[in-house]
Amino acid sequence: MSQSFTPVLSPRATTAASSGRVQRGQGMTEYIVIVALIAVAAIGIYTLFGQTIRNQTAGLALEMSGQDAATAISNAQGNASTAQTNANARKGLDNFNASNRP
Repeated sequence: MSQSFTPVLSPRATTAASSGRVQRGQGMTEYIVIVALIAVAAIGIYTLFGQTIRNQTAGLALEMSGQDAATAISNAQGNASTAQTNANARKGLDNFNASNRP
């Protein structure tokens, strides 16, 4: 006499299985939020220091190729001074973007 066996899942097992799917989706959502925050921070930093970094990189490239990089280095120093001046200025919602771009 053959009897078929049908396993019965308890409510606790069913809840654990379905919560695994929710946690995987939640982890991916948290990962996306963290990556987005890092991207926004990187864009902000590049906006503040971008011109100085570009001039310094240009100066390094010129010097490594054997050319004179005095102009690029001077531009980088000028941009750094401008950034320092802007950093010391009071910023509020009324003038947040003032003097950020040349």
